[in-house]
Amino acid sequence: MSAAAQAGLALANVLYEKRSGIAYVTVNRPKVLNALNTPTWADLRQAFEDARDDALVRGVILTGAGDKAFIAGADIGELANVSAFAAEQASRFGQSVLDLIENLGKPVIAAVNGFALGGGCETAMACTLRIAVEAAKFGQPEVTLGLVPGGGGTQRLPRLVGKGRALRLILSGEMIGAQEAHRIGLVDEVVPATDLIASAEAILRKIAANAPIAVKFALEAANKGMETSQSEGLLLEASYFGLCAATDDKKEGTTAFLEKRAPQFNGR
Repeated sequence: MSAAAQAGLALANVLYEKRSGIAYVTVNRPKVLNALNTPTWADLRQAFEDARDDALVRGVILTGAGDKAFIAGADIGELANVSAFAAEQASRFGQSVLDLIENLGKPVIAAVNGFALGGGCETAMACTLRIAVEAAKFGQPEVTLGLVPGGGGTQRLPRLVGKGRALRLILSGEMIGAQEAHRIGLVDEVVPATDLIASAEAILRKIAANAPIAVKFALEAANKGMETSQSEGLLLEASYFGLCAATDDKKEGTTAFLEKRAPQFNGR
């Protein structure tokens, strides 16, 4: 029985597996370069909700099926006939899925194996970290279709790369390669295609060796702090620092350090 079946998920457009504390989420529409339509957004929500709620899952790797695309963008066939009201609703639904990914409480690595355009670029930006193959391409081409980014591109891209660089990409609709994406801070690491998943797994294993509650609170502090002033963010950080200090994991971590041994965290 597949992991998805074990989890009670029936996903038509997303492959979902769990192995050794890692959930693997793969958008599986290679014939249309893994384009995002409404059912695919719904499948992504189900997969990430399961990963969030499974205490054995310590991190997630998100990628695309095949070797051409991570997610090439929205399904243009669906988009072409959408009304103004339906478009806004679809935008809000996609944004809610990406908010779930960004605030999962566990690290999510986008393993970008090809085109990451439009909604694909937005999905990658919602992840904690982005690793890309050398042939990957990034962009927000919505203006070439008479639209603006609808999955958070106008908000996350400036926060990641700065307003000027973000607006150049958004207003021109141009694509950039993996090395340029790395140079401007959109991508954290560029690796050979054969090393993509292994590199993501290595990062998640390193994170998983740390205290789960501390990892969760560090993610929350960084994400929420980006939405407020630095002084308010520092207050938030101090509150999380205090919460961590009351955990069994903090006692174990400090004791293990003093005893010169590896800590054994239990997430409490």
